[in-house]
Amino acid sequence: MTERLAERKIIELISSKIEKHPRMAIPFGDDISAIEIGEDIVAVLKTDMLVAGTDVPRGMSFWQAARKAVVMNVSDFAAKGVKPEAMLVSLGIPEKLAERKVVEQIVEGLDAGAREYGTYILGGDTNEACDLVIACMLYGAAEKNRIISRGGAKPGEIVAITGLFGKTVAGLKILLENFEASRQIKDKLVDSVLMPRARLNEGLALAKTCAVSASIDSSDGLAWSLYEISKASNIGFEIDTVPLAPEAKQFAEMHSLDPIELCFYGGEEYELIVTINPKLWKEVQNAVEKVGGKLIRIGKTIEKKGIYLKVKDKVVPLEARGWEHFRLNRS
Repeated sequence: MTERLAERKIIELISSKIEKHPRMAIPFGDDISAIEIGEDIVAVLKTDMLVAGTDVPRGMSFWQAARKAVVMNVSDFAAKGVKPEAMLVSLGIPEKLAERKVVEQIVEGLDAGAREYGTYILGGDTNEACDLVIACMLYGAAEKNRIISRGGAKPGEIVAITGLFGKTVAGLKILLENFEASRQIKDKLVDSVLMPRARLNEGLALAKTCAVSASIDSSDGLAWSLYEISKASNIGFEIDTVPLAPEAKQFAEMHSLDPIELCFYGGEEYELIVTINPKLWKEVQNAVEKVGGKLIRIGKTIEKKGIYLKVKDKVVPLEARGWEHFRLNRS
């Protein structure tokens, strides 16, 4: 019988089959890749692709889709505290979309996304494809000891996030499943899907404090991202707050949806999840607020591996699940 592989198993297989670069500065499988290019300086690289069939919901324009492709990549740089300097883009365009109007929208969306985050497109490639594919590759340079990996968290630290969760899941239900919402919250929920934002300023500010022990981008969902830090750092989490956005809470109440499901098991939410030395909490919080962001405490790191949610004196385990390509039974 043929073995079917989901995305993470494919990544594990790739990692096991390739020869590692002798100057790798970040372990395979983190948000970015990096190699040493000088004394304490590393080249930081990231590639991520947007595919229309899985990443572009109904209602998203070509301009918005192209901008999202940039955001997907920038968000991973943000999680490591690295400024992107330049970008390459490869476009796979179906024959039916090879029209001036469509291509102009895509290119303008790419350039708008690049300039929004202070980077530039240097070149790339184009090809014919069966579906629209926008693959970006970011480059930057950073001091090796300033990059925040997933593997540095220790027991007794604060775990915090740069924004609340649940709006994107709710927005996708409106766009894809025709769920209703009041005008008061509908626009905000849908906007979170069509115009996602990377927390680059926050990530750069966090890196400058040198007080963050681990960091990850939350695009695969809050629960899964916590699990990734837990696995890389060999620690666990006790979460004592359900960080659900007020608009998502209203949406959940309107449709009798589980708020924990909306908050922890979504995806496409480009917040940062970080662990911080509690003695430096105020300093880090102030640094993020100075660049116009916010840092929200949601729990602490613990020695026991796993993710546990503490609600009203009860502690329940959170499943390690989230978005994953090729998965047969997606949650």
